[in-house]
Amino acid sequence: MADIQDSNPDIYLTVPPQKGERKPGQLTNAQLKQYFEEGCLLVPDFFKPEELDPVREGVKSSVDDIVNKLYDAGKIKDKYENVDLFQRMTCVEKEFPGAAVLLHKTGSLPRSFKDLWSDARLLNVMEQLIGPNIAGHPVWNLRVKTPQNEEAVVPWHQDNAYLDPSALNVLQVTAWIPLLDVTAKNGCMQVARKGHRKGVTAKHRCCVGGTWYVEVEVEDMVETLGVDMDKDLVTCDMSYGGVLFMNNCVPHRSLTNLSNNIRWSLDLRWQRPDKPNGFYGIKDSVLMRTEGDPNYKPNWDEFESTDHHSVAKVIKDPNVEIKSDDVDFDTTITGPWMQRWELVFHNRHTQNFKPDDEFNWVKA
Repeated sequence: MADIQDSNPDIYLTVPPQKGERKPGQLTNAQLKQYFEEGCLLVPDFFKPEELDPVREGVKSSVDDIVNKLYDAGKIKDKYENVDLFQRMTCVEKEFPGAAVLLHKTGSLPRSFKDLWSDARLLNVMEQLIGPNIAGHPVWNLRVKTPQNEEAVVPWHQDNAYLDPSALNVLQVTAWIPLLDVTAKNGCMQVARKGHRKGVTAKHRCCVGGTWYVEVEVEDMVETLGVDMDKDLVTCDMSYGGVLFMNNCVPHRSLTNLSNNIRWSLDLRWQRPDKPNGFYGIKDSVLMRTEGDPNYKPNWDEFESTDHHSVAKVIKDPNVEIKSDDVDFDTTITGPWMQRWELVFHNRHTQNFKPDDEFNWVKA
């Protein structure tokens, strides 16, 4: 099992040389300095709210797909078509617990998600942080944080804890983008700023409560990462249109949603295309910008040909038949990180994990 793992802290601390005049969306020198010194940067009003409205429509389309699938299979008796985006999945969850997990596992990117991920202003920021050649990391997530749902509460962790150690010396930039105003009440992000400064990935444990998430304990955040839990915690209240940028080494978590509405968000990631993405060879990154071709467009068809979210049970007994429903409506999530860290909690997700098996990553 993995323990403390070191990487070169300069990867996370050094502002790259900046070239030419600032492009649209790019950060100021003060913002660049803050991102590398603190491991996070909140940029209010990065987008106008109406610019993100197509993303909300993309979420509605994804919800429609899941709801129709459940309804057609007889898993739910009502489609809740007259319920709005911020309530509908909560109603569905009451009939089919785990429906939010099915949505989280969806590997298909609506057009608006692709447009957001490859938005010129976001890529201009990535040029400042990682250079002119930019790839989208294969891990992207649509988060449906239904009210007071344990599986929607992400504990303290470093993103490096989910990756193969081959990527520990690779700066991966995350943009966390809420699709409504967020506060501590409805489950916003909380970041332990400066927890990346040693370049260390602390010991994590798996899997917390009834989830598939790994966790770094507060004691290890303090002793291993040097976090001051009184001074370094940043609660990221954000308005619709804001973007929170983080690196893959800084500790962060999401809070419990104590409101009556669903907290929707997207997290998207980028890195240099010539570096390992640490995703266990499961899925390649998607090239988004290249210095040699200013008109380059991402090859989304190739990227979507492998679905990293949906994991089928691996059962090697040829006498055991897996019905399609087991895959289509499997509300468990497993992954290689469960083999990397000590399993100290057991639940329906870990029970579906077989450490000696080769993972079979399939489309839902």
